[in-house]
Amino acid sequence: MTLEIITSDSLGLLRHGFFTRRGGASSGVFAGLNCGSGSSDQSEIVAINRARVADAMQVPHDCLVTVHQTHSAEVQKVDGPLTDPKPKADAMVSNTPGVALGILTADCQPVLFADPEAGVIGAAHAGWRGALDGVLEATVEEMIGLGAQREAITAVIGPSISQRAYEVGPEFLDAFLAEDPQFARFFVNGADDKFHFDLPGFGLHKLREAGVSAEWTRHCTYSDADRFYSYRRATHAREADYGRLISVIRL
Repeated sequence: MTLEIITSDSLGLLRHGFFTRRGGASSGVFAGLNCGSGSSDQSEIVAINRARVADAMQVPHDCLVTVHQTHSAEVQKVDGPLTDPKPKADAMVSNTPGVALGILTADCQPVLFADPEAGVIGAAHAGWRGALDGVLEATVEEMIGLGAQREAITAVIGPSISQRAYEVGPEFLDAFLAEDPQFARFFVNGADDKFHFDLPGFGLHKLREAGVSAEWTRHCTYSDADRFYSYRRATHAREADYGRLISVIRL
């Protein structure tokens, strides 16, 4: 099966893609294009999947760069391949041609950024914690530090868990209200004392507040098992592990 790559016209002519799980070599609960080296999938199979992604992005395999994601607001500047151990960060920026920035997700937001005219790109992993703590704004600021113009930056949120599938408890809501009572608008009432959180809506808000153009591809990871991995879906199904999707951009 060939790779399936979701792209956005908003990112212009830059080579990029939100890769689905289709076209990979993994099997079992990981069936498809699992690119998560932190999963319990066979490391050689993950390497094959990542090599297919690098080939699709037309970069050497070691120039498909990922970091050790920790749900932080840390941003790593990248100008070439990274050596192990990978730096702990949840976003990357670069102005170096031929380097592909890769973000791994399985419900969290993968966000790709670009100022094509300035030749600056970024990629961020924005779960609820990272988004609340400012990883998206930090990525924008680091891009500006490399020469990007705020008003020229476009950000695209890829496949993420939708509000309908993202049920949370009252303590989750409290964490957001403690930051800003206005964040209540990203929650709707669910069953009993539960709520449903609009993660992509919150991401779009944070990006637009940072002064950049932003959109969501409107793909829900939880509701489309054929195309996407989902941590929450795997948890509900009591599966032992789950695959990780990769989203990539390069100059």
